[in-house]
Amino acid sequence: MPRGRHRRTRISWGATALVVGAVALAGCGESKEEKAKAEVCAARKSINEQVTKLQGLTLSSSSVDEAKSGLEKIGDEVRKIKDAQGDLAPARKEQVEAATVKFSEELKNVATQFATSALSGGTTAALEAAKPKVKSALEALAGNYQQALGPISC
Repeated sequence: MPRGRHRRTRISWGATALVVGAVALAGCGESKEEKAKAEVCAARKSINEQVTKLQGLTLSSSSVDEAKSGLEKIGDEVRKIKDAQGDLAPARKEQVEAATVKFSEELKNVATQFATSALSGGTTAALEAAKPKVKSALEALAGNYQQALGPISC
């Protein structure tokens, strides 16, 4: 075999291997849409866990900080959902945006109600008096989670 022809064969096999390898690696990554869906689903799951945890709290001076922390975590997860929305498929994006707006409004209401009810006095008597309002606010949050974010399939 002539020397030049053998060299071209080696180069073409090398180029072919390089192209095949690049195509294989490109197929391994997630698309932006898949990543966004995964982020939304993870945030939705975390919100559900926090809502459930908040519903189970017994209001006391020590649980006020725990409830505040839970509400902050829920807010962080809602922000993650909002950040991921832009990369979702149009129909899913519309569903997630509507759910997020609705849930965010309710979260603000609950956080405000919680802050004014549970944190107003700080005494045991003030906490006892605030229990029904706080419990009602947390139940409303759970209900709004089910209505707004619950229907999003993951």
